[in-house]
Amino acid sequence: MSISSSLNAGVAGLAANATRLATISDNIANSGTYGYKRVVAEFESMVINDSNGAGSYSAGGVRASTNRLIEERGALVGTSNALDIAVSDRGMLPVATSVEVEASSGDPTLLLTTTGAFRTDADGTLKTESGLVLMGWPANADGTISVMPRDTTAGLEPVVINANQTAGDPTTKMNLGVNLPAVDTEAGAAGDTLPLSVEYFGNLGTSETLDISFTPSVPTTGSSNEWTMVIRDSATVDDPATATDESIIGEYTLAFDDSRGSGGTLASVNVVSGGTYDAATGKLSLSVAGGPMEVTIGKIGDTNGLTQLSDSFAPTAINKDGSPVGNLTAVEIDENGYLKATYDTGFIRTVYQIPLVDVPNQNGLTSLDNQTFQVSPTSGSFFLWDAGDGPTGSIEGYAREGSAVDVAQELTNLIQTQRAYSSNAKVIQTVDEMLQETTNIKR
Repeated sequence: MSISSSLNAGVAGLAANATRLATISDNIANSGTYGYKRVVAEFESMVINDSNGAGSYSAGGVRASTNRLIEERGALVGTSNALDIAVSDRGMLPVATSVEVEASSGDPTLLLTTTGAFRTDADGTLKTESGLVLMGWPANADGTISVMPRDTTAGLEPVVINANQTAGDPTTKMNLGVNLPAVDTEAGAAGDTLPLSVEYFGNLGTSETLDISFTPSVPTTGSSNEWTMVIRDSATVDDPATATDESIIGEYTLAFDDSRGSGGTLASVNVVSGGTYDAATGKLSLSVAGGPMEVTIGKIGDTNGLTQLSDSFAPTAINKDGSPVGNLTAVEIDENGYLKATYDTGFIRTVYQIPLVDVPNQNGLTSLDNQTFQVSPTSGSFFLWDAGDGPTGSIEGYAREGSAVDVAQELTNLIQTQRAYSSNAKVIQTVDEMLQETTNIKR
């Protein structure tokens, strides 16, 4: 009967608008919640088919379905904490609950979030106040990240930053920019050896030196433009049982050009003993006590490196990598997801890489508490990307993602829903009055 279907439609309208009111209430309540994704209610009509030309119509009513718009992003809000992290575009941070991490019973369940305020706990684990632990790939001792599986969480570990940690960076490369006095290779010169000490850092953070001596070849007439360079390593202990100087790790005969076009540059490097010289790169391959070291003295004809000009002995440009042992002062994350530790010696070391998780259908993820989400059959399988690669955006430190709720729009929706609810209530009231009239016909 049409009047009965009108009553059913009115009741369905009340239920649908009540559902919409619930979503609006949730959105407004979370308008200040970082990383909150708003929920929308979609109305769908229900149709009851009658025979064509029957002269009657049955109202089917309406039903409401809800959907959380996870792919929508809120504006980024700057903060003063380096480990306040937000994703600027597509992609999510991998996290896990602290309860599962502390249980240590296999890999914890992968959860996803777009932002978080991470702090270290008593054990140095990076987590939020709600107990979400940041997951990442640990770096090797040299700061590189090993090849990790991208479709499984097998390589992910809780990010742990110990505030009292120390680290040193051994020296592996050195550049020698030294000018040798040309007058010392002329006939009648004193032939004194010129000493040079250059500090480097060993594998254990100890301070060592390369003691380099330059001895000119003094001819009886004219100018030889030739020097003997001997390199000694302070970390190498001499063996009293042998007559050789064990600390010598390289001896070279250097000849310099005296032509007008290339005067003062290296003309040739002859290896007497020790590491080889690569004329293409201008590097010596030395073996110090802690391992190999590349020392750049300059290519043939190159003005950068060892030169022989004028009458002054001048170390013009000596630089090296490495640093002594330092204490941790700060931890920051860059746009590619590399978590880097900075020490008071100026040494910066990569300790973790935070990948970004992406799924084909973000709105199909299962929503959980604390603005976290979980992979579902509707979302599709996840893949771990390097931040900034593929479809993913960058990772921003010193930032949080704000709520995706527009309060003004929600208030407008609230007024519309209130009016729609009142109208459906009026329909029910009208049907009730009409049914009462029908009952009164029998009296």
